[in-house]
Amino acid sequence: MAQQPYKRQYRQLNDDVKERISASTRNRPKTEQHKEHIRQGMLQYWQTVPDKEDDLNNELNEDKNEA
Repeated sequence: MAQQPYKRQYRQLNDDVKERISASTRNRPKTEQHKEHIRQGMLQYWQTVPDKEDDLNNELNEDKNEA
């Protein structure tokens, strides 16, 4: 099975994006087996996504501190 290209380029997200994702997945029931499959898939996925460069990390941290 070939690796799919993903839209996300970096691990870090803005807080507003995280909130929208969280709101869209709230109150959806999942079985324990489904949760484990999601967990395994996310572990594999995050191993392929690199961190941003330091200057971009600093911008995200500054935005968090200002809020």
